Parts: sequence; C-alpha cells; structure tokens
Amino acid sequence: MNKGLTHNMNLIKSQFEGVQAARLKWLWIAVLAIILDFVTKQMAEHFLVYAQPVYVLPFFDLTLLYNKGAAFSFLANESGWQRWFFTVIAIGVSTALTIWLMTLKSTEKWIAAALVLIIGGAIGNLYDRLAYGHVVDFIHVHWGPHYFPAFNIADSAITIGAGMLIIDSLFLSKDKQDD
Repeated sequence: MNKGLTHNMNLIKSQFEGVQAARLKWLWIAVLAIILDFVTKQMAEHFLVYAQPVYVLPFFDLTLLYNKGAAFSFLANESGWQRWFFTVIAIGVSTALTIWLMTLKSTEKWIAAALVLIIGGAIGNLYDRLAYGHVVDFIHVHWGPHYFPAFNIADSAITIGAGMLIIDSLFLSKDKQDD
C-alpha cells in the first residue's frame, strides 16, 4: 500500500478513536429503536387489515395505515417527489445528529440518548420510504370520535427524543451553565 493512502487511512481512523468514538456507543439505542419499529410494522402488516381499526382500549386502536407524507400526512397527496425529499431530509438529519453525538462531552448523557432516539426513528421511517414508498403507521389514539393521526414506533422515538432536547434546552442546560 502506498504511503499516502496509509496516511489517509490512519488519519480517518484517528478521527473515530478516543472521545468521539466513545459517544458512538449510544447508537445501540438507535439500533434497538429501528429493530422494534421494523418488527412492529411487520406484525401490523401481517395481522391487521388496511384501514380497519382493532379496538384495544377506549382511547386506543390498532389501525394499519400508509403515509406517503410526513407528520400529520404533510405532503401525502403530492405526486411522489416527497418520497425522495423526505429521504434526503432523513439522511441529512441522521448524519448531522451523529456528528453532534460525536462532539458531546461524556457527561451529556441526556442529550446523547435524545439524539440516538431521533436517529433511530428517522432511519426506521427512512427504511419504509425506500422499501415501500410510504411509511407504515398502526398506532391510533383517539378521544371519543376525535382521532389523532396514526403513528408508529419510529415516530414515537423521534417525538421522545425531540421532547428530551426541548426539556434539556429549557431546564437542564441552564443548570449546567450555572455550574
């Protein structure tokens, strides 16, 4: 192997050693979210009939639905370009959050957990978009006749992660600044 290539490989390797690589250990949570999302979507596809609710609790049904858009079916009725638009967004956001994860201090565990939940959720829904052209949703919460848009485990991971980031920015990061 030539010296230039060896030098470049060693340089790249050094970027993923030490402090930055230690943060990547958090990615197991993202992998868990992706697997749980995939398995539950496969179960929904197998056991549920499209658009036919299955009663679970007075406020909760399982209903197999497909979403070609984003949250709340945003852009769902477009001609198909949105599939690639949301694919690029998911890849970009996952990459940016992974880079952010690598820059965290070892004490920033709350933020690390939040970031990997968002990454896992984004990749879970990204898989659906690439494989099926839509996202599989099946969790359907309602209050009487008023239904919240259906969602899935990936959406839940994204929402929990985003909520954790909001909590951090409003309450926890101020505590860190006072120290």
